[in-house]
Amino acid sequence: MESLQKHPLTSKYKSTFIKVGLVSSLGLAHFFGQASHESNLLPKVENLNYKADALIEGFGRHRISIADARKYGRTATQKANQEAIANIIYGGAWGKTNLGNTQFGDGWKYRGRGIFQITGRANYEALTKWAKSKGFNVDYVANPDALLNEADSIIGALWYWSVRGIQKYAEQDNLLAVSKIINLGSVGAKGAPKGLADRVAQTNKFRKIFK
Repeated sequence: MESLQKHPLTSKYKSTFIKVGLVSSLGLAHFFGQASHESNLLPKVENLNYKADALIEGFGRHRISIADARKYGRTATQKANQEAIANIIYGGAWGKTNLGNTQFGDGWKYRGRGIFQITGRANYEALTKWAKSKGFNVDYVANPDALLNEADSIIGALWYWSVRGIQKYAEQDNLLAVSKIINLGSVGAKGAPKGLADRVAQTNKFRKIFK
């Protein structure tokens, strides 16, 4: 528990870290290293300010048509319609299957928020259920913007870390596995995680803090 006194956030939210069992120096170094890379430890809302061409390249025509990409994407003469973009790329059959977005507008309402970006109605529901089981009186389905508050962003990040089984690999000091889960979705994903060099650097920085 001594390690929790070594950083302002772990000291301030000590009981929250204890509730989820993230107390070891090694686990904390990996958690903060990855969180620092992803968001500089600040809760953020997803930026959907995409160019028209980037929408097709990034999400494919099975999620957004060329016509809609041109209509809502950013161009030299128009701003991106971020709400429309979110409802398209996170909606429809894909959004229902992958994110649990069942109602029109869920794509925008449950766009990514937090230290680690939490996206989709199903994830907001799962987070709320998990948080209540830990004794927190919260409802992120009703109030998704709460994840932009510091305390709630910590809860959200710890849920993300816990339900994805990341702590197991952090305790093994397997930085590549941790990075793959966060950036690529699973340990077995092919390819190198984006920003791996910085993830290593940030984790090493926090090793010194939590040693």
